[in-house]
Amino acid sequence: AEIDRRLGKADGWLEAACGVASRHVAGAGETQESMAASAARAALRDAGLELSEIDLLLFGAAVGRQPIPATAPLVKRELGGAALAFPAYDVNATCLSALVAMDLAALHLSSGRARHVLVVTSEIASRALPWHDAPDTAGLFGDGAAAFVMSAAGEGRGVRPRFGAFHMETFAEGYEACTLASGGTGIDYHADPESFARSAYFRMDGKALYRVTAAALPRFLDHLLGRAGLHRDDIDLVVPHQASPHALAHIIRRGGFSPDRVFDRVRTIGNQVAASIPVALNLAAGSGRLQPGMRVLLIGTSAGVSLGGAILET
Repeated sequence: AEIDRRLGKADGWLEAACGVASRHVAGAGETQESMAASAARAALRDAGLELSEIDLLLFGAAVGRQPIPATAPLVKRELGGAALAFPAYDVNATCLSALVAMDLAALHLSSGRARHVLVVTSEIASRALPWHDAPDTAGLFGDGAAAFVMSAAGEGRGVRPRFGAFHMETFAEGYEACTLASGGTGIDYHADPESFARSAYFRMDGKALYRVTAAALPRFLDHLLGRAGLHRDDIDLVVPHQASPHALAHIIRRGGFSPDRVFDRVRTIGNQVAASIPVALNLAAGSGRLQPGMRVLLIGTSAGVSLGGAILET
């Protein structure tokens, strides 16, 4: 309703246009790294670990603090780890960054290169939204942060979900469907500042995204579940990227899952980009939806366009 008034619309217009009723926005005193560090501290407490026990920090975000340096070292410093030697670097698979970081962490753990990996996500999507000409797109997005620790078998404290199969596919014909063109090498600010300014807003072609993902999703799910030796009926809960109400309906319809097996909170938190999946997983755990012995499917799409998914066993 607050945004409706700012846009000069009647109360309820934005929710009707995009399906999201509320979203969190970073406050004046919050930064991407402070949000990330807060989530990371909570994850370390939950895991019963000190920062000194971490062997690798992976930071996932679609947009970091700045192009250079990566944001991960800043998060490490914010946590008080500047004097610790473990590596910290960014993973950018936009909305799938947490899942890709999870897979990279699993590879480090299985190879013996790490015992404990801290994965941190933090997004301030509200900084580049096209409220002026595409409010129905802008209204989907919220800010947020989430973190988790992955440990090698036998190293974790307490009973934790086990990471299983991971699968990702990229369909580059959809590259232009989601863009934030400024800030990289594509537009030279010094040569063309007007184009740079015009392109400093997020753009999304929802119809183009749907065409790519609708065609690919059933086969993608077959491949992912096949890697895990599972069928759709073996999945107890689906925790998807909270992209939009339409995207979640798409997963239900094209994925072959009943609505009661799909965790849906997008109406109250919006699309938190890379933080979306781990935030949703945390909310599912906090609401009692995760129970021992469950098989959980994490799944989502990202700009590019990619599909990604992973299986957790609780």
